[in-house]
Amino acid sequence: MSDEAATATAEPAPEPEQVLHGLGVSLPHADARAKTEGTFPYAADLWAEGLLWAAVLRSPHAHARIVSVDTSHAREMPGVRAVITHEDVPGTPRHGRGTPDRPVFAAEVVRHHGEAIAAVAADHPDTARMAAAAIIVEYEILDPVTDPEQAFEAEPLHPDGNLIRHIPLRHGDADAAGEIVVEGLYRIGRQDPAPIGAEAGLAVPRPDGGVELYLASTDPHHDRDTAAACFGLSPDRVKIVVTGVPGATADREDGSFQLPLGLLALRTGLPVKLTASREESFLGHAHRHPTLLRYRHHADAEGNLVKVEAQILLDAGAYADTSAEALAAAVSFACGPYVVPNAFIEGWAVRTNNPPSGHVRGEGAMQVCAAYEAQMDKLARKLDMDPAELRLRNALATGDVLPIGQTVTCPAPVAELLQAVRDFPLPELPKDTPEEDWLLPGGPEGAGEPGAVRRGVGYGLGMVHMLGGEGADEVSTATVKVHDGIATVLCAAVEAGQGFTTLARQIVQETLGIEEVRVAPVDTDQPPSGPGSRGRHTWVSGGAVERAAKMVRTQLLQPLAHKFGMSTELLQIDDGKITSYDGVLSTTVTEALDGKELWATAQCRPHPTEPLDAAGQGDAFVGLAFCAIRAVVDVDIELGSVRVVELAVAQDVGRVLNPAQLAARIEAGVTQGVGIALTENLRTPRGLIRHPDLTGYALPTALDVPDIRIVKLVEERDVVAPFGAKSVSAVPVVTSPAAIASAVRAATGRPVNRLPIRPQAAVVTDR
Repeated sequence: MSDEAATATAEPAPEPEQVLHGLGVSLPHADARAKTEGTFPYAADLWAEGLLWAAVLRSPHAHARIVSVDTSHAREMPGVRAVITHEDVPGTPRHGRGTPDRPVFAAEVVRHHGEAIAAVAADHPDTARMAAAAIIVEYEILDPVTDPEQAFEAEPLHPDGNLIRHIPLRHGDADAAGEIVVEGLYRIGRQDPAPIGAEAGLAVPRPDGGVELYLASTDPHHDRDTAAACFGLSPDRVKIVVTGVPGATADREDGSFQLPLGLLALRTGLPVKLTASREESFLGHAHRHPTLLRYRHHADAEGNLVKVEAQILLDAGAYADTSAEALAAAVSFACGPYVVPNAFIEGWAVRTNNPPSGHVRGEGAMQVCAAYEAQMDKLARKLDMDPAELRLRNALATGDVLPIGQTVTCPAPVAELLQAVRDFPLPELPKDTPEEDWLLPGGPEGAGEPGAVRRGVGYGLGMVHMLGGEGADEVSTATVKVHDGIATVLCAAVEAGQGFTTLARQIVQETLGIEEVRVAPVDTDQPPSGPGSRGRHTWVSGGAVERAAKMVRTQLLQPLAHKFGMSTELLQIDDGKITSYDGVLSTTVTEALDGKELWATAQCRPHPTEPLDAAGQGDAFVGLAFCAIRAVVDVDIELGSVRVVELAVAQDVGRVLNPAQLAARIEAGVTQGVGIALTENLRTPRGLIRHPDLTGYALPTALDVPDIRIVKLVEERDVVAPFGAKSVSAVPVVTSPAAIASAVRAATGRPVNRLPIRPQAAVVTDR
């Protein structure tokens, strides 16, 4: 990149004068206008003739034995068409994202607050809600297990036991020791993904006895197969149509919303709609894993890391979901993007009676990043060394070996990223005038005396894996069709805000020189493309679209190449024109098509990975992405209030495919990290979600977003990835909370060992 590009901020690029098309330009989202004008159709907007409304009865207890369920009063209410419980699930009663261990409806035992007990379909939404409230459930309340450390000794909370997974990582010499040793205990709170827009869906029965589900699903084929198993139907009799997804940083729709819908539609023979309240969303969907981490770092007198020892305990809540995958990420990246010759990590994921945990952007990696970066700050302080210099001294690079034994073969410019943010000019100090009070922590009149405000500068280095790991079969299929000068892409990759539909258009424009490209709506009649997480669709689905488009390109060029006695490789398509290397051939794509219909289907499947073995070793991941962030904060050391002034970001992106879209993704990830660091904490005393709403759960707003400076984007292409691009949205989420905590430590001298940072952790009393 040029120096000018390297120091660019995250401001939107100006509109270019030429027509936007192809890779590398800021092509806008096709649905951007509809979304901003409020005309984009979401699941909550769906309607069908004669539809019924659904409501789900949820447990008010975290742990209880169900003595009896009396649905007679609900069934007798006027307007009620059906009431269903666990007895009405005809197929497999269990479901789950990773491990199918969760019942559709609780049968004998309630294992978490908000677990589904029964569901109702009625003519009016108010009738459905009143009927659900009229169901009488007699509970025998049991003591909940809410401390994950107690889960090891507690009575089994689930038939599968309390331990979901244990990973003992052994790498190097267990007897190795350093001259300098620092230890720490860290706690990461429970964050809610807080998806934009209501979680909603519509189920429509089919004449063949099947059902169609209209959902904002991010993994429609998995959801179809799960639903079919629970409904007692073959997968071909269940169809999922993906409606507009309002945005997702986690799994959008939970099974406790989807499955009752289909069961009610099958029972009544009528369409059934459910729109969850925000409270139901908090109770139903999965959250980020609360985590307890114990660390011991060894280093020599020069600051070179010698050994890292850690214990990592993930609270999975009542059900396993994707906890095994999250634990693998946490253990694998427990040492961070640093060279560590000896590492001994113990990781556990356990069941409790807390709300379920599952896939949330950067799961596993985010929690350990906060801990290992705190350890690096402690080590720098004990060595009396600059924190950035200590990190540079130990930075990972291509060719180094991870603690899991896997060699880093992808670009890993960790030192370059850190140097970029370290050398970026620091922001100016705010003026000590009344007009600038809003710049102080807490906003206008929110701070004490201006003299109590301390500025801190901190650093965070983060890493994430791309695609699934440990042997996951990452495959996607795409079809590209060209007819009447219009290209259509069919791919079951769900657009959840990551920009896949825009990327698909750009790929086809670049490959075929066709300006008008449409991306077909997603449903399960198309071949599967997998979940929309960890940058999968940019890599796997984008790769499938590229291969299909290249096959169509060959079909388009072969007749011309044959006519002129040359190979298709000697022809190029640029800006809608086809030319030969020698200039003999020059025509347009439209003329070459001449009314023909061309199409091709292709798959993309990255190289295989392997599960971690009994010692936590293995080539478990396809690719890695890295990020460095420098945080600047102002802290009122009397009140403990924190204002994030600036976050300088340098990121390893492989290749920039859409500059504006990439900047927006980085900004969004960093902003999510600000919430994790300072405000987002879903409190669950005795397993009960307190204040399940957006008043009690404090998300960052536009007023909380600091200046975000994208100071460098390293475009060193990953040769095994289509286009060489890397995932960009997860790694800023992982890194920014650690950087903010580091800056608060620098400002206060306090250890800051918990996220989100509580005010008392930033108060200095001994000054």
